[in-house]
Amino acid sequence: MSNMGVEMLAFTLAVSGWILISSTIPTDYWKVSSIDGTVITTATFWSNLWKTCVTDSTGVSNCKDFPSMLALEGYIQVCRGLMIAAVCLGFFGSILALVGMKCTKIGGSDKTKARIACLAGIHFILGGLSSVTACSLYAHRITSEFFDPTYIAQKYELGAALFIGWAGSALCILGGIALCFSMAGDGTNKRAGYTYSGAASFISSRTKVQNMAADVRSARGNGNPPKHFDKNAYV
Repeated sequence: MSNMGVEMLAFTLAVSGWILISSTIPTDYWKVSSIDGTVITTATFWSNLWKTCVTDSTGVSNCKDFPSMLALEGYIQVCRGLMIAAVCLGFFGSILALVGMKCTKIGGSDKTKARIACLAGIHFILGGLSSVTACSLYAHRITSEFFDPTYIAQKYELGAALFIGWAGSALCILGGIALCFSMAGDGTNKRAGYTYSGAASFISSRTKVQNMAADVRSARGNGNPPKHFDKNAYV
């Protein structure tokens, strides 16, 4: 029962992390910057993996989609690929976890379900690592430009999407690890009550045969006819 509770908790953590990771892809604020006036913010610049925009004080936004993928900067291409891979890994991990959990009726024997659940945990761990790598790479580029005194273009700060991605990655990794280790004690408790009695039965049968042979020899020495044994005497 305890393992089933750990499985459910691990599944909840991993799926929650996968949902957070999936929500970061269309989120606007991967990096953000603002130009302040004397009283109010006059313009806010923000960008994500797909476009860059500017929003003025009236709330009107003007956006420009990124050009062809081949014309993009390398780190944006890498971040796109890693985030899409994280979403796909989390999706397949969720399906495998539903099949491998003990509370479901599909998946076969307990041993097979344990292997499937462990495979689901590996998918979640790999998805979390892909997401945290993408967010960290994007954040490293922002901080490098921000603290570079020779960089004269618009400087940005870390956006909310990066923090959401880091949180989702942590939940995915923790849930995947818990899902794998919840299967560790399944195979050790099933053989505890089994006792091998073959040696004892062999010894008792051998002793019985020796006793009956001694009785036969004793009867022959005394001149008495041997005892009649039924057909199961030597069994």
